[in-house]
Amino acid sequence: MLEIKVATENRQAHMRISDQELSALVHRIGGDDDRFLVVQRIPDIPGEFIQVWHEGGGGYELEHRAGGPDTHVRTVVDAPERVAGLMTRWALRQPGWDAGADWESSGLPEPEPVPDVAPEICDQLERRVRELLRGGYGSVAELAESAEDYLVKDGVHPVSLAQARRLVERLWLERVEEQRLWSDVTDADRLERAFAVLDARGITAREHFTCCRSCGLGEIHDAGRDDARGFVFFHLQGTESAAAGHGLTLYYGGFDESATTTAAVGREVAEVLGEAGLTVEWDGSPDRAIELTGLDWRKRLVG
Repeated sequence: MLEIKVATENRQAHMRISDQELSALVHRIGGDDDRFLVVQRIPDIPGEFIQVWHEGGGGYELEHRAGGPDTHVRTVVDAPERVAGLMTRWALRQPGWDAGADWESSGLPEPEPVPDVAPEICDQLERRVRELLRGGYGSVAELAESAEDYLVKDGVHPVSLAQARRLVERLWLERVEEQRLWSDVTDADRLERAFAVLDARGITAREHFTCCRSCGLGEIHDAGRDDARGFVFFHLQGTESAAAGHGLTLYYGGFDESATTTAAVGREVAEVLGEAGLTVEWDGSPDRAIELTGLDWRKRLVG
């Protein structure tokens, strides 16, 4: 599988796909509301991407970037097979992947200089952004918006979005370098895999879902398959608890709202989590949440 994320004009997202699947997406584009692909690495490297635009009857306008605006180049390719080949070689980081195409500068202007943030504000923002990065969810853009809004008081923003994004990108890249050293399977990996198993079995399993328990219970029914038997999730506050080393609370239940179904879903969830290698605390009561303790929370950034 290629370590990439592909976004399409019709708002689909494809994660960690094969070169054959990437080729199929390239061959597909050209119709209304489905004319481009944007490909980012996993984890995302800010300012590094490859993208293609194609409208029926025309060529394939291919662009890639590896840093600032001066690295943004473009070319026109005549066949989807060539586009798919170039994109695949880019995804694999093959030396000389861009050979065989006539690249030219896109001529993008240099952005306006971003003023430095006051040291006392910067320190507060850094602490908050590092907390969010330890949680492991959200893209660079989403974290930048959170950082911009973090210290707002009476409608006054002490930092601009551009300042927030510059800070987030720096700390994001630091975190990416840290996770390159994670050669083992983390507890966050185990949880993700367990949730995938549960979801495939008809138990809607969602990570980092809504802001709180009440909102999660209100929205979980519409978050999965129509034929799902039950659910399990943890919310954003739970993520912060896990990232801070305080364990993780999971909420579960059956969609028929019976205690019998809820208990059965709880048993299945606890069993799958245990098989994944996680430490589960639950007394079997449908009135009690499932707790994961002793977590080594290292969630890999995706973006």
